[in-house]
Amino acid sequence: MATPRPLTRAGPAGAAEGAAVLKALADPSGSGCSIITSVGDEVCVCDLTPQFDVSGPTISHHLKVLLEAGLVDCERHGTWVYCWPVPERLRWISTFSRSRRPRPPPDPSRPDAP
Repeated sequence: MATPRPLTRAGPAGAAEGAAVLKALADPSGSGCSIITSVGDEVCVCDLTPQFDVSGPTISHHLKVLLEAGLVDCERHGTWVYCWPVPERLRWISTFSRSRRPRPPPDPSRPDAP
């Protein structure tokens, strides 16, 4: 599969793409985030199933959502499917989350405070 390009588009298209990425991670079960952190470099999907308290089809569903959001990429090798995280998307998430951190209120005791 082709790896999606990094999230760099501005405007509504970029916002929709970013929303899809965040939605894929926001699953109430936390499986999306857990799968990404479990994947590491590359992992066979068959090795993911025992790590979670969910069925194989549930893992497959979450991987599909992550794949559609461009967070993981997968490739079939015979009967096995291997997945790995897409580094560009993980960097985007990191940058996005850092840019959304609340800033501390200005210190009124400093002369340069507004």
